[in-house]
Amino acid sequence: MKTRYSKIKSTGMLLESQSSGDEHDPQYLQTLMDNAVSSGFDKDDVEVGWEEQEVIEGWIQEQNEALKTYADRRKESYPPATDYLDGIVKGDQAQIDKYIADCLAVKQRHPK
Repeated sequence: MKTRYSKIKSTGMLLESQSSGDEHDPQYLQTLMDNAVSSGFDKDDVEVGWEEQEVIEGWIQEQNEALKTYADRRKESYPPATDYLDGIVKGDQAQIDKYIADCLAVKQRHPK
């Protein structure tokens, strides 16, 4: 089943997606166009259409990745703190040392 969407042509930014509607009724797409224009977007720069939900989810994922800051990417690179705590609880010095080494490697790859 396809989902209707609206996005900005010039940037590729997804504005809206809705799963309801009849692909053969143009009014459903017109509603998305009207929503975009009423939000201040230029009608000539808005694309509306139907696409598979998986494709739209891919667009959203790409959009979210593009919005991440350097700090966000750095933070995501760190190993989970639970690895360190697990090493402490088990008394596993090798696991603790690995966690520290992994953190230092992140700091080196992504300096502040």
